[in-house]
Amino acid sequence: MDKKSAKNPKLVILLSVNAAAILVAGILISSAIWFNGGVEFRAVGERSDIVDEETSELELLESVSDAEVSVSEQVYVTGNDDYISTSSHEYDNSEVPAGELWNESNITIYATPDIDICVGGNLSDLGEMYWQTTNADVIEGFYNSSRTWLGFNNDTCKYPVVKGYGTTTITAGTYDGLRKDSITVNVVEPPAEQWRHEVLTLVNKIRIKNNLEQLAWGETCEEAANIRANETKTLYSHTRPDGTSWSTVCPAPGSGGISGENLAIGNAAVSPASVVALWMGSETHRANILNPDYTKLAVGFDFDIDSDYRTYWSQFFSTY
Repeated sequence: MDKKSAKNPKLVILLSVNAAAILVAGILISSAIWFNGGVEFRAVGERSDIVDEETSELELLESVSDAEVSVSEQVYVTGNDDYISTSSHEYDNSEVPAGELWNESNITIYATPDIDICVGGNLSDLGEMYWQTTNADVIEGFYNSSRTWLGFNNDTCKYPVVKGYGTTTITAGTYDGLRKDSITVNVVEPPAEQWRHEVLTLVNKIRIKNNLEQLAWGETCEEAANIRANETKTLYSHTRPDGTSWSTVCPAPGSGGISGENLAIGNAAVSPASVVALWMGSETHRANILNPDYTKLAVGFDFDIDSDYRTYWSQFFSTY
């Protein structure tokens, strides 16, 4: 089986369009000024969460049982609890029979994927396990580690290598033959429009906790945010592929205003909760989310299963 590396997620931030800038120790710093023109500034920060590049070997073993099994949906996010809460659907393994691993037979996951595939959370001392897939065009295999930065456990969870949409059967078991189960996994496209608005909802919950006014949906720059998310597939930068500044995609009106941009791509930004947690885990990105001057937020999201990083996000904050 071919081996494929998981791409590293990245984060970039640019604050304050229409701003005066000061050069300090090689970093441009500014305060927002309410007029058109001026010098923009940027503060760049990157995150480098790496998944083990090795994929698990797939091998065919004799069946131990034909049990009906499953994994409950489970999503964990990183970040300060003061800003975002962990969202999860906990496993209920009270009815898992001896020799089995799950208590349901079918799950649906997004192609991002938004969850890792995990065996029963209350099962211990499983030892090294094998993982199999019947349709490599849907899930090719599994990386040798879970995404621990999203809260998944290497001992019980695997990060699936999603190749396309459709259905496959996953079989997992222990090499001692004491436990083995299969589960049908349906891989579907993520709901882009729903996720864009969920990011706004999460941001507003954070702002409420910090005694800030909620942001309205940024209709004026909605198309611009989607354009910027798409453009990061070509160039991950606050400079657009045509060489112009990111701010040209939705410039301030003649009456003035300010705006800011957050970007995120990669395998840690796989859901609204996880991408907001990533931004909140960065001081500079968090500054945009908690900026009291902004009144609107447009969110861009692009998912391309055939591209390098697959998930591409933008936040376009503004006062217009």
